Amino acid sequence: MSPESPPRASTRAAALRGPGAQLRLRAEEAASPLPPLLVQAEQLAGAVLLGEHGRRRSGVGDDFWQYRPVQPGDSRRSIDHRRSARGDQQFVREREWQIAQTVQFWTDCGTSMRFASREDLPTKGARARLLALATAILMVRGGERVGLTGGLLPPRRGKIQILRMAETWTEEQDTPYAPPEHRALVPHARALFISDFLGPMEELETALTKSADRGVRGILLQVLDPIEEAFPFAGRTRFESVTGALAHETLKARALRDRYLDRLADRRDAMDHLCRQTGWQLGLHHTDQSAQAGLLWLHGALGRSAVQSS
Repeated sequence: MSPESPPRASTRAAALRGPGAQLRLRAEEAASPLPPLLVQAEQLAGAVLLGEHGRRRSGVGDDFWQYRPVQPGDSRRSIDHRRSARGDQQFVREREWQIAQTVQFWTDCGTSMRFASREDLPTKGARARLLALATAILMVRGGERVGLTGGLLPPRRGKIQILRMAETWTEEQDTPYAPPEHRALVPHARALFISDFLGPMEELETALTKSADRGVRGILLQVLDPIEEAFPFAGRTRFESVTGALAHETLKARALRDRYLDRLADRRDAMDHLCRQTGWQLGLHHTDQSAQAGLLWLHGALGRSAVQSS
């Protein structure tokens, strides 16, 4: 080793301890969750045939959609005389609906969403973010605007918007149950709220009521770990919150099962009633199910809500 080597090594070590290196290290750590989430979401979205989601229907636009026979109330100017000349029946040339829709997202980043009952299962939060981001990718590919509730990320189109959403969803909150964010909802837009919805019902009631007042229709997707509905516990069991702040130990866990399941069913009934009152839809997804199954359901549900709001 040459005499000059130690100084170079010492200089390199000092540089690694410098503020610039530390900033880069923190930046790399902050960005590290983004590529896997984006890749998974892109792959998941690619597995679903989008077509022209929410837009393949008659309306005001430039692209031809279909011919249909003339109906009472159609204006003469809407008749396509070239197509009608081929036979004895008159036809109207319909154009494709091309009004871009707006979809706003909220995903629960509270500590309760960090739960997974097995190592081979994703946490509820990881699955919620994946489904939300994949849905946003589908919407952007369909020419629609996507954004976050609360005014943090106003609705926009494009891949940059997807990257911003993914970056925002890497942040987690310290509150056990994050309340649904209903501020800055665009009037007559659509919304997707994803959570386990095990927190206070009052927060959810406020969010959906205010959304309905603004003409916003949306979807509640409840994401649960399978163990949260099976409740397979018996004998001495210690229950703890994800952070360990709350704990309860019992010698007869099986005796709690019926009461727990009844309360869970009551919560679902209350959510279903709230959705029917406000024009929203309610869905349930378990983390042991395929993410593609969840995305397919969301794809269809958002299509139905687009038709209802038009």
